[in-house]
Amino acid sequence: MTAIARPAEGKPISWFVLSLMSSVTFVGILSELLPSGVLPQMSVGLDVAETQVGFLVGVYALASAICAIPLVSATLAVNRKKLLMALLIGFAVSNIVVAVSSSYSVIIACRILGGICAGVMWPMIAAYGTRLVPEDMQGKAITVIMAGNTLGISIGMPAMTTVGVTFGWRAEFMALGLLVAAIAVLSFFFLPSVEGARLSKSNSPLAVLKNSRMLVVLLLTFLTVTAHYGIYTYITLLVEKIHFPGGIGLALLIFGIGSILSVFGSAKYVDAHLRALIVSMLVTGAVAMALFLMFAGTPGVSHVAFFLWGIAFGPLVSMYQTAVSKLVDEGRDVATSVQSSVFNFSIMIATWIAGLLLTRFPDSGVKGIVYLSLACFLAAIAVAFMATRAAHASSPAVVKP
Repeated sequence: MTAIARPAEGKPISWFVLSLMSSVTFVGILSELLPSGVLPQMSVGLDVAETQVGFLVGVYALASAICAIPLVSATLAVNRKKLLMALLIGFAVSNIVVAVSSSYSVIIACRILGGICAGVMWPMIAAYGTRLVPEDMQGKAITVIMAGNTLGISIGMPAMTTVGVTFGWRAEFMALGLLVAAIAVLSFFFLPSVEGARLSKSNSPLAVLKNSRMLVVLLLTFLTVTAHYGIYTYITLLVEKIHFPGGIGLALLIFGIGSILSVFGSAKYVDAHLRALIVSMLVTGAVAMALFLMFAGTPGVSHVAFFLWGIAFGPLVSMYQTAVSKLVDEGRDVATSVQSSVFNFSIMIATWIAGLLLTRFPDSGVKGIVYLSLACFLAAIAVAFMATRAAHASSPAVVKP
């Protein structure tokens, strides 16, 4: 088994450990998005409107965004393994209770529980992973761990949706709950124990926000997430609008292939060439949106556009969390919680603006969302270039991410 050195004790940490952490982010993103794939079935089963089922995704994201910073700060001193075990139990309970409950109110409560767990899990697990590897491999560790997010969207969601459509939405939630429970058991036996840290003025959320380079990363996070999720939320309408040959199934397949290839490709460069990786992903996303606007459903070109978009999307989480980890020496959990909150709020803002465009301009709303995405990508590229020039100017001999 290939291993990497653990700085604290000099003991090897196998890639199995990081892969196990990746499975946590895999079930984490599935827990959030699961109702999206079986929205009609849940609507009928619970006798509620489809918008109320959609609310189950929104309330999950809202709980994550609101609770991330205060709860990560409050649990900073807790042993990382023990905290992760508690979060996995929360994920398992929230999904299993949804699977057996007929009460919409109880299901909302479970979704809020899952969202709270996610709000703590996303920032803490990246920081947990970086404490297991040498400094020059932290980006690679984060990329491996966060690969679960991309794999969950590109492979996990279609697979779980198939389970839901074939065996019922309750079977889907039960299957996910049992999968989380199995991961919890493996984590108990194989994840190393890492002590927490005390919250101080130097690692508080306020200290994070006083770091000007952190503010740049947060701005880039907002622009990039808005660029991706505004149009991804309505990807089905985009496929219909451009008359994409092959339909939504082929579009998602091509997008997923691009995302997976990009995740594993970026792992090679994220530590040594983080700035270049960020800029290249932003440019790739902008090119994809431009192709959608200029060539619409042209066979071949539109397929390339979905592939490029997937490439740009793949490292989205890992590259900005790596940037955050490299900008702070202590309190990485708190710093990544701030970035995670901005990430979640950006998704909510992106979907809200996109919904307004569709409501106000029903005939051209999807095209307007693509223009919004392109504008955000271009703005992010400008910010990234200005930040790079500023870094060169202030420290020409050392270029930090």
